[in-house]
Amino acid sequence: MPGPLSGLRVLEIAGIGPGPFCCMMLADLGAEVLRIDRPGGTAGNPADVLGRGRRGVALDLKQPAAIDAALRLVERADVLVEGFRPGVMERLGLGPADCHARNPRLVYGRMTGWGQDGPLAQAAGHDITYIALTGALWSMGRAGQRPVPPLNLVGDFGGGGMLLAYGIMAALFEAKRSGQGQVVDAAMTDGSATLMGAFFGQFAQGRWTNARESNMLDGACPYYDTYECADGKYVAVGALEPQFFALLLKGLGLDPERFADRTNKARWPAIKAEFTAIFLTQPRDHWAALFDGTDACVAPVLDLEEAPRHPHNVARGTFFARGKGMQPAPSPRFSRTPPEQPGPPLRRSTDADAALADWGFSPAEIAALRGG
Repeated sequence: MPGPLSGLRVLEIAGIGPGPFCCMMLADLGAEVLRIDRPGGTAGNPADVLGRGRRGVALDLKQPAAIDAALRLVERADVLVEGFRPGVMERLGLGPADCHARNPRLVYGRMTGWGQDGPLAQAAGHDITYIALTGALWSMGRAGQRPVPPLNLVGDFGGGGMLLAYGIMAALFEAKRSGQGQVVDAAMTDGSATLMGAFFGQFAQGRWTNARESNMLDGACPYYDTYECADGKYVAVGALEPQFFALLLKGLGLDPERFADRTNKARWPAIKAEFTAIFLTQPRDHWAALFDGTDACVAPVLDLEEAPRHPHNVARGTFFARGKGMQPAPSPRFSRTPPEQPGPPLRRSTDADAALADWGFSPAEIAALRGG
């Protein structure tokens, strides 16, 4: 696959969530990713977005021969990605010291919730528990109600897998100068805290309050929120700047003189009530058509079936069809080395043999690993 990461070799130790997402990001941009999975693992589901674009081999890492094979693969890799609890890879004989003894330039990416050290390093957790400790979960939801989990976008994917991909690319850049690899310790707690950086900064300046739905961007502001329409669907409004707000008022048929004090928080509930009543008079697509092509920053809230069909997404190729569903295309875009559409997920059997051959294994060695 062409792309800006063409020629980069990544060895992925099978996991769930943020690790596969990181490797999807790398594979999407052209890296050759080989996934080591457990024997008997499932593969080939066309809907497996996180597993797309790489080949896989099954190795029982409890067996010495499989560990030796994995270390052989390490010798030819630029990057290794793993997501076990701290110490597991070391006990297997595949920890950073073991791998760097075989390949000193290897970038060793570690994906965990809590990080490699600290009092919670060995504790179980999920996205929701990680973002609970960083202020991120606290900040999301309506006033007087419980915090609302933002799917698992903040911990697993943004603060986890994408953070690890960023760290890996930074370590690879440094390795070009030093010739030495290093460990990238990516923790979802650290990553979700980083994503909250702007809000901690505003909080320190007294520009952000410590209560849900009381700030400009958390649903309190009437011109930065969602509104229900006559058909039960929704529009999103983000008319923060004065010129955009003026266009919003024009579309809603409201006199701008009445909203000169729009930044006064005491006025926000009344403004929101007025906007709510107006949006309820027409179906969503009426408002979408009315504001289409303007700078009012009003957009229809699309569901998972609608989003791939939106004209802008179609024109950009933001989604592509695979099997019976749609998948997001690789991003970002590159002017000179655009990647191709990602290949299918986790191919094994004869494909696994070809992958091992590409990574330097002889036919006899491949047969031995397969028990043949």
